[in-house]
Amino acid sequence: MDVTFDAELYPWEAGASWVFVTVPADISDAIDDATSLTGGFGSVKVDVTIGSTNWSTSLFPSKQEEAYVLPIKKAVRAAENVDIGDTATITLHVVHAG
Repeated sequence: MDVTFDAELYPWEAGASWVFVTVPADISDAIDDATSLTGGFGSVKVDVTIGSTNWSTSLFPSKQEEAYVLPIKKAVRAAENVDIGDTATITLHVVHAG
């Protein structure tokens, strides 16, 4: 399963070094429906692309956001010149589905 969406980067909490985007609710629902194998904490393994940068990570379910959230590493933010408050185009490939 491959999906592309635009999302704004935000800090997990004020002063925190973790930066995330929220996967849109409709896409989160589709991933949830397509995924039967999840890791710890309900995580879903994904390959991610922003610009020309690719990496592997996991999506994590967020009760607060009512959707999956995706951590965006500092190295990716630097390589793609995006940071908190910016909107990035993100492509996800769900590694473990069905």
